[in-house]
Amino acid sequence: MARYFEFDTLATDFRTETVAGLTTFLSMAYILFVNPAVLSLASVPDAAGLGMPRDAVFTATAIAAAFGSLVMGLLARFPIAQAPGMGLNAFFAFSVVLGMGIPWQTALAGTFVSGVVFMALSVSRLREKIIDAIPADLKHAVAAGVGLFIAFIGLTSAGIIVNDDAVLVSLAPLTDPHTLLAIFGLIVTVVLMTLGLTSAIFVGMVATSILGLATGQIALPEHVVGRVPDIGPVAGAAISHLPDVFTPHMLVVVATMLFVDFFDSAGTLMGVARQAGLIRDNKLPRAGRALFADALATTASGLIGTSSTTAYIESASGVAAGGRSGFTAVVVGLLFLAALFFSPLLAVVTEAVTSPALIVVGVLMAASLRHVDWERFEIAVPAFLTALLMPLTYSIATGIAIGFIAYPITMIAAGRRREIHPLMAALAVVFLIYFAFLRL
Repeated sequence: MARYFEFDTLATDFRTETVAGLTTFLSMAYILFVNPAVLSLASVPDAAGLGMPRDAVFTATAIAAAFGSLVMGLLARFPIAQAPGMGLNAFFAFSVVLGMGIPWQTALAGTFVSGVVFMALSVSRLREKIIDAIPADLKHAVAAGVGLFIAFIGLTSAGIIVNDDAVLVSLAPLTDPHTLLAIFGLIVTVVLMTLGLTSAIFVGMVATSILGLATGQIALPEHVVGRVPDIGPVAGAAISHLPDVFTPHMLVVVATMLFVDFFDSAGTLMGVARQAGLIRDNKLPRAGRALFADALATTASGLIGTSSTTAYIESASGVAAGGRSGFTAVVVGLLFLAALFFSPLLAVVTEAVTSPALIVVGVLMAASLRHVDWERFEIAVPAFLTALLMPLTYSIATGIAIGFIAYPITMIAAGRRREIHPLMAALAVVFLIYFAFLRL
């Protein structure tokens, strides 16, 4: 094992890698409870019957995270864990299922297809061409826009932001016990994040749950450890709905899933690998394997019964604890499998508990805005529209589409027509046609 994971070459050992894996797991364990809450549309009162079954999604989340982390650790041998991605799950639930009215079974089929395409791109030279075609500023704007969208969902789930017929949305009277509990969780999480605690989001959820139990806002669960929830209602549902993917609406959905997953994965892989000192000559060794592992995990997610799985930036916490090899990711995968037996805790994790996590993750993702070249107006406009319109239209796909349409317009106006990649021009035309005849 030490030889396969190159412990000596990477100056690490079994104990260090195990501690690093545990650190990474605690940093991202919140996804076990947040993902089921998002995909079940638990925060939307009028969405009864539209969302996925929460208990089954818990099992699917744990299995998908375990599979993705094990594949990344064993195949690519990087200390990078994977799990169903924040942002991708919000797009799945709120844009596709709730916004477009597409059944979640069909959305799972779309996840599967996006994974298959991702795998094909990962083993071909098209990967580099696509990465080069999309301007870096728009990639950062997409990441930030997804963050704003997630934070908006968190604020509404917490009851902090409410509907207002006069001004669309407004600040709620901060007197509701549910809202006050969420605010407590947000404050705790923010303080812990500020102090640099790697597992701040998870600890914040635990603290909020404890206060909710103590004040009677959350019912005490009958058990802590229980039988693994049946995954049957979601596992394999994508297969029977594959024919439904090949419609104009779903092709846009698949393209958006692929876009967000592809660039989020590439950015996370490079960022964590750089922190771990694994970059050689400004290149990531085994990058093809890493992206293929990510794509394989996404494909499996659609079959297992959850939204796209992707590399997690929280893996940086494990690297900070000394993780350097793929064994760190293997440990994370095994811990996700062990977590399957703690499903009774789902009853404790209410919207007030998960909302702070959504808001803080949104803050972290919105930090990508700092990389946008705001000094150039022709860049600032499409980036701004991309990020802003995701929460305002309640659709990640709409934000991407409008930003991609605006980009060639502003670049041509600025006399930079030759800098527009043909793929970007083609995408702008496709989105224009889509808006003209259909709607996102």
